[in-house]
Amino acid sequence: MNSYTVKISNIEAEKVKDFLSSKGAVFDSVQYSLWRAKMNDFQAIYYSSGKLLLQGKNISDSVILINELLGIKEEKIKDNNIEVPSKYIGTDESGKGDFFGPLVCAGVEVDASNRQKFIDLGIKDSKKLDDKKILELASKIKANAVHSVVVITPVKYNELYKKFNNLNKLLAWAHARAIENILEKSPCNFALADKFGDESLILNSLMEKGRKIELKQMVRAESDIAVASASVLARAEFVKRMKELENKYEMQLSKGASSSVLEEAKLFVSRYSYERLNEVAKMHFKTVLQIRK
Repeated sequence: MNSYTVKISNIEAEKVKDFLSSKGAVFDSVQYSLWRAKMNDFQAIYYSSGKLLLQGKNISDSVILINELLGIKEEKIKDNNIEVPSKYIGTDESGKGDFFGPLVCAGVEVDASNRQKFIDLGIKDSKKLDDKKILELASKIKANAVHSVVVITPVKYNELYKKFNNLNKLLAWAHARAIENILEKSPCNFALADKFGDESLILNSLMEKGRKIELKQMVRAESDIAVASASVLARAEFVKRMKELENKYEMQLSKGASSSVLEEAKLFVSRYSYERLNEVAKMHFKTVLQIRK
């Protein structure tokens, strides 16, 4: 086990801080954190959001000690209790909840040469970072890790959705492609992804090399440094592609699926026709039904 997160109160955080201090931890802070404790190959970060993140090499014993200190029962931590090897692939996607723009899936291989570097850079779930920071971190991830970014443009997305008729199957196909692309560059035996469906969906989508890999899915997998790195790469590419679409069609295309997105979609149809909406949008969204009405 190399990464673990749990939501705790400030009072509980003080207990953890005192405990780590008694073990000789050195304290400082990183972005969005109240404190960080560092001990050899282990670190604990307590964020202002109330999340406690434990990272390091084989931290299972530390997790048990801290959860005993806080009185957290085993069943509360089982979703995060996945051991990862020293070298593994993390995958994540961006754009699945956005009406406009592509679906992007990315994979990042983490090993002993880049793990701590990524932790020190403050890489985390892209949903907790602004676009400027995401773009900055993405270039550093690409420079320090074997990676893959799979972009499914709106036109291709709509074709694949008709083929699979199921979003989870489409997501599995994209995650599998990202894993396959990395395996072509670097042999690896383990991959970790955020849980969006049965693991067999991704495994069944993998080609010959991919079928030899062990795959695990985890709830809130973005707490893992490899999956967090993949989430940053995926979001950075999504942001870039959205900007390209806005420049091409000379109009604003907002993220998400809000009422403003509906108004922008109506404007697109008035300018370019309903038939061309699939060039910028995912056509199975309810937004399309509202436009047609």
